[in-house]
Order: sequence, then structure tokens, then C-alpha cells
Amino acid sequence: MQIKVYYPKSLDVFFVFDFFFRFWFFKFAIAVAINVGAFFIPEGPFTTVWFYVGMAGAFCFILIQLVLLIDFAHSWNESWVEKMEEGNSRCWYAALLSATALNYLLSLVAVVLFYVYYTHPEGCSENKAFISVNMLLCIGASVMSILPKIQESQPRSGLLQSSVITIYTMYLTWSAMTNEPERKCNPSLLRIIGYNTTTIPSQGQVVQWWDAQGIVGLILFLLCVLYSSIRTSSNSQVNKLTLTNDESTLIEDGVPRSDGSLDDADDGHRAVDNERDGVTYSYSFFHFMLFLASLYIMMTLTNWYSPDSSYETMISKWPSVWVKISSSWIGIVLYVWTLVAPLVLTNRDFD
Repeated sequence: MQIKVYYPKSLDVFFVFDFFFRFWFFKFAIAVAINVGAFFIPEGPFTTVWFYVGMAGAFCFILIQLVLLIDFAHSWNESWVEKMEEGNSRCWYAALLSATALNYLLSLVAVVLFYVYYTHPEGCSENKAFISVNMLLCIGASVMSILPKIQESQPRSGLLQSSVITIYTMYLTWSAMTNEPERKCNPSLLRIIGYNTTTIPSQGQVVQWWDAQGIVGLILFLLCVLYSSIRTSSNSQVNKLTLTNDESTLIEDGVPRSDGSLDDADDGHRAVDNERDGVTYSYSFFHFMLFLASLYIMMTLTNWYSPDSSYETMISKWPSVWVKISSSWIGIVLYVWTLVAPLVLTNRDFD
């Protein structure tokens, strides 16, 4: 329901605005037709092509999750440091230290479990490399976050952010290894906790398509969507990625603004940007984000498996492994960039 919607004066913006809020019958009809038509797609190269399209879209959405995670880590640390400086410093310092230690402890436990269950003395060299490389990268990022130069340019950077990035990197490492085609190096959760330990599934045998990493992936997706909704409603770093205007929607009376930028509202406030002349957000970007999110959900629900030539079993593929492990590396690079950017781009404000 749209109440008192002001349509933009600009003709091109008007058509986008009008299509976005109207023609619901045709939109639902198209959505139903697409869902019904999907069942009549003949067997052929479409499934393989769509599998790689899904991987590409899910990879992009994982990068978006990484941006949100980095924003969350910095916001969390900034909030607790401010409370530590304003109130009971010992209490908040203990909370900050406990959260950091817990994240690193969980990451260390994860590394040990990875070496125990996802590697073998002979073979599983890829898993050994993934675990070792990501562990070293996380250690390097953590050390970098407390260097004097970094602390001088960003006084509130610290180990809490690094611990959040570390534990998420360990999750991506685990998620990548659960998609490895070699079943000896990719035990199911039931085998790890003590069930079905006598036999190892053969390469062509039907594998479990719904595992713990799929459940964790969906939980992280819901948390990221919730966090994005909360953060984009306020002035945050995520807001700067999606909006061209970082001003709040409602401002108090008496705050000077340019003529024509404000309209009276019934509640005694004035509204900024009534969207008559244009909008500060992009409908196309919004729908593109939903498209990437749907591809991520598709790949998560199918556990990143691809149908084989007989369409009777679901098998893991190496591209899925590399998509996830490369996203973990990109996440660390993005975090390191947030640390060194103030040193490199000295003419920009990163507050």
C-alpha cells in the first residue's frame, strides 16, 4: 500500500517510479509463469549454464556479505570503545577483551578440527593448503591491525575487528572444503560426530545434499539482510555504498535547507527529498541485489552441488570450492584495505 506517494516530475524517473509501484497483476502473472515454466525446461546445457550463473551471482553476494561484515566489525568496536571511554571503562574493556578472545578461541578450535577431519597424512593437499594459507593470512591481518602506524591513522582499529574477520574466514574455509569432490577429504557431519564411520561414499554415490554448512549459510544470509536493513536506515558506511545523499529522512523544524527541498508534514517535521524531482536511490540496484540474493539462496539450498550427466546424483565441483575460498581471500584483502587506506589516501576522510 502506498499512501500519499509523490510521483517525480522527471519523465524518466516517473516511468520507473510508476512501474515500481503499479501493475501488480502483471508482475504476479509473470512471476507465476516463470515458476511454472521452470518445470518444463528440457534437459540439456541449460542446467550447467545456470549452475555457473548461480555461482557467479552467489560469489558477488558473498562479497556483499563481506562488506557488511567489515562494517559490522568496525561499528561493533567503535560502539564498545565509546562506551568504554564514557562509562565504566573496566567493564567494557573486559567485554571487549572477552569477545575478542572468544572469537580467536573459536577460530583456533576450527583450525584444529579442520586439520583433524579434513586432512590426511597422505592426500588432501588442497585442504592443507587452504587451512594453512588462511590461518597465516588471518594472523597477518591481526598483527597489522595493531601496528603503530595503523593505530596512529585509525586509533579505534584493533583485534576485535580482526577476530570477527578471522572467524568468518574460517567459516568460508570450512564451507569450501565441504564442497570438495574427494569424499575422503570431505566427511559429512554425521561421520564427524560418530555416525556412518565404517564406509566412505564412492565418487558416484548419492551424497548428502543438505548439510550443516547449508544451514549456517542461510542463517548468515538472514543475519546479513537484517543487519543491512537496520544499518541502511541510519547514517553508516553501508549507506554510503547505496545512497547518494547521507542526510536523514526527517529533520527538525528550524534547520536551514535550500528552497524547494522541504515539504510540510503532518507530524510537525519536514521531509527531505520528497522524490518529486528525482530519487536518491536506485531501483535497478535494489532489484539487482535481490537477484544476487536469490542466486545465493539457490546455491545454498542445493549445497552448491551440480547435477552430473545422468541427472540422478548430485556431485560437488571444484569451481564451487574455488569460489568460496577465493571469496575468503578477497574478504581479508578488503579488511586489510580498510586498515591501510587512510595511510595511502591521506586526502580523504574515512571517519
